[in-house]
Amino acid sequence: MAELVRSNNADIGIALDGDGDRLIVADEKGNIVDGDHIMAICAEDMMARKKLKKKTLVSTVMSNLGLEVAMRNMGGKMVRTQVGDRYVVEKMRQKGYNFGGEQSGHLIFLDHNSTGDGILAALQLLVSMVKKEKPLSELTQIMQPYPQVLKNVRTSKKMAVDKIPGFPEKVAVMEKKLNDSGRILVRPSGTEPVIRVMVEGEDEKTINTMADELCEVICKADRN
Repeated sequence: MAELVRSNNADIGIALDGDGDRLIVADEKGNIVDGDHIMAICAEDMMARKKLKKKTLVSTVMSNLGLEVAMRNMGGKMVRTQVGDRYVVEKMRQKGYNFGGEQSGHLIFLDHNSTGDGILAALQLLVSMVKKEKPLSELTQIMQPYPQVLKNVRTSKKMAVDKIPGFPEKVAVMEKKLNDSGRILVRPSGTEPVIRVMVEGEDEKTINTMADELCEVICKADRN
């Protein structure tokens, strides 16, 4: 899709998944634009039209910290849920919010539909582009993503991360070092013996080192 955008000098490329409930797009330069950026652009447009209820966007723990910062900068806020679009919709209905989604491109515009719809999301994005009369590459500048590293540790058995000796303490020390400019998310897979370690922060080298150290603690505990 990105290659076709470049070769045809198109303004945008839109790719939907198999059942059409998610989308990922490419800007006019062929750069991939994920769900976080799309949410930031659409949230700003909704706020300008006073259509974003409670000035709040709902997303999951996997969304980049840069999206949270972008929402604050535009005078709104972001609420996080656990991974899964059903949790996003659940939170929206509970609290009276009307827009949310996932980094994967699963966007829910509750005023129009009760579930993710890639075509609807694409149309909302196109509306923003037309109204602003700006190329997508320019609109994406509303959000500056923080470096993010995600590592998977396969273990010989399912493990509770809070029971790994020294692990919670190590995470706490790292979180203190990151302060408000980063975060750590460690979550076991629900279907296989894999622990996912995600570290986000301003410095790529620092977060890679942190992720490696946390993975090593998990591996060591698994070996013992």
